[in-house]
Amino acid sequence: MTELTRAQDLLASTILADGHNDLPWALRDKAGPNPVEAVAGVDLTMPQPTLHTDFPKLAEGKLGLQFWSVYVPCQFEGDSAVTAVLEQIEVVYQLAERYPERLRLVTTADEAEAAFADGRIASLLGAEGGHSIAESLGVLRILRRLGVRYMTLTHNFNTTWADSGTDKPEHGGLTEFGREVVREMNRIGMLVDLSHVAPSTMRAALDVSSAPVIFSHSSCRAVNDHPRNIPDDVLAQLPGNGGVAMITFVPAFISAAVTEWDDQLKDAMTAAGKEFLNLGERGRFAETWDGPPKPKATIEDVVAHIEHAREVAGIDHIGLGGDYDGVGVLPEGLEDVSKYPVLIAALMERGWSDEDCAKLAGRNTLRVLRDVDAKV
Repeated sequence: MTELTRAQDLLASTILADGHNDLPWALRDKAGPNPVEAVAGVDLTMPQPTLHTDFPKLAEGKLGLQFWSVYVPCQFEGDSAVTAVLEQIEVVYQLAERYPERLRLVTTADEAEAAFADGRIASLLGAEGGHSIAESLGVLRILRRLGVRYMTLTHNFNTTWADSGTDKPEHGGLTEFGREVVREMNRIGMLVDLSHVAPSTMRAALDVSSAPVIFSHSSCRAVNDHPRNIPDDVLAQLPGNGGVAMITFVPAFISAAVTEWDDQLKDAMTAAGKEFLNLGERGRFAETWDGPPKPKATIEDVVAHIEHAREVAGIDHIGLGGDYDGVGVLPEGLEDVSKYPVLIAALMERGWSDEDCAKLAGRNTLRVLRDVDAKV
């Protein structure tokens, strides 16, 4: 039996959970903000060459549980951010209604396992960017009632109450209101997602949180010194907290060569008076930039981050968060959601046991869901 066959067999019986997929925003990009039109505009039962995610690819990738990102760009603020996050939640509801034989909206680990047993992809919601609550604990509670299971405290810019990893620090991590947000998330059973935030925010949230935290899509700073990655001292706190670091596949985060290229792009954008942290502006600028060709990341880069996270945080505190359809290009070998078995096979080739691969694939994520719910 080849390792790929072994990986496919494992994922036929073990839930593969991914912490972050941006398909809802990719659909909005194609067809506009009306959730009905966004979902109706693309037939996901057919291969979609311009998307990382469609149902043929998902079937090949053996995905069992997906946190669909209900992402809102930082350019949306206040009421407009709340409107946008509600529209993105409705996109996921529309997906589940349009494809009931393939997706099932769930909110708990038990419901996810039941969906998997019925041959459906267990679909959960994750809000990316704390600006989407517009400084309202009431909105936070409403998102939870609508089924949102995690919130990323920031995106690329600071909120008024938390520092982002890619912005200039303003708050020393969390303000008092930021700490109140974390406590309220614990109270209502919403997972605190520390991807995107500054290390000071990570440490402050770990100090405040009485429940396990997650990193929905981050990698390891010791392997590649990128501000979106997790420092070792924070990874080392996860066993005590019970949380999970979901290793991401984003080339700029995992590959030093791509990070260096990104830094050159940032310098060029700054010189041209453009905002690097504005993802739309960045993409448009990169298309016409006359800089060096962009290097390619590989599956080996991802493996290096997974193995480092395992070494520092332990096998019970790691998972996967690919960020498919949230970036333009993924590493060679992990080009779309069909490739998860290839990654598991690569780990098996390095001596990983089936049990350890099952923990990484989804068992740890399900445990965190259960642990957070047990504290409510």
